[in-house]
Amino acid sequence: MSKFAWKVLRALFPFMVVGLAYEIFARSGFMKPVLAPSLLDVAATFERMVMSGELPRHAAATLLRMGIGFFLAAAAGILLGTLMARIRLVDRLLTPVVGIGLPIPGLAWVPLFVLWFGLGEKATILLVAFSATFPIIVNARMGVMAINPIWIRAARIMETPPSMLFWKVMLPGALPLILSGLRVGLARAWRAVIAGEMIAATSLGLGWAIFNAMEVLNTDVVIAVIIGIGITGYLVETLLFSMIERRYLVRWGMMRGTRE
Repeated sequence: MSKFAWKVLRALFPFMVVGLAYEIFARSGFMKPVLAPSLLDVAATFERMVMSGELPRHAAATLLRMGIGFFLAAAAGILLGTLMARIRLVDRLLTPVVGIGLPIPGLAWVPLFVLWFGLGEKATILLVAFSATFPIIVNARMGVMAINPIWIRAARIMETPPSMLFWKVMLPGALPLILSGLRVGLARAWRAVIAGEMIAATSLGLGWAIFNAMEVLNTDVVIAVIIGIGITGYLVETLLFSMIERRYLVRWGMMRGTRE
């Protein structure tokens, strides 16, 4: 067996084990086929939804909502985290709020955001932004506080403007920890947008598709969309952060380009 084939087999092995366990469960008769369809039925449904464009349309709507919300969360989180690290009063005021808000899952906020903003895009996007902001704030604060103070003093001695100080010193120095916060924030944003779509979305979206399929007992559609959620989330995180790491961290010498 070639080295490439062995790597592919090793990567697929956990999914094969999970698939086999599910197929045994589906064929055991413990549940009716309408509630636990076989993998062949799920695969056929998944292929039909992809080829017809239905699943890509739902994924595109979800990604748009998550993208807008995550952009708002990243901007607010990095700004607030930087202010907390540099201004003691801001840190004292916001630390208790962030500490309480961080462990609360995004799903818990869905009813409140629906009551405040109604059904539709606004509630879902703002839910995503709110849920993803907290881990970004925490990591941005830690990243800025971990910057070597000599760098900041040297920049001030050279009379570097505040805006340039942020973009050329603070942001590059804090970027590794900020990226960690963005990864966690993206995961929270992804979960929040799916939860928000189940309740607040009025058309399209992966969460909306799951909820609609559940109401008519289309379990094969539910599982197919869940698989689509996993694949889409993995691809977004991998492509987005691998690009950022190659463009900045590797170029600045903060990490190796390839593993030894």
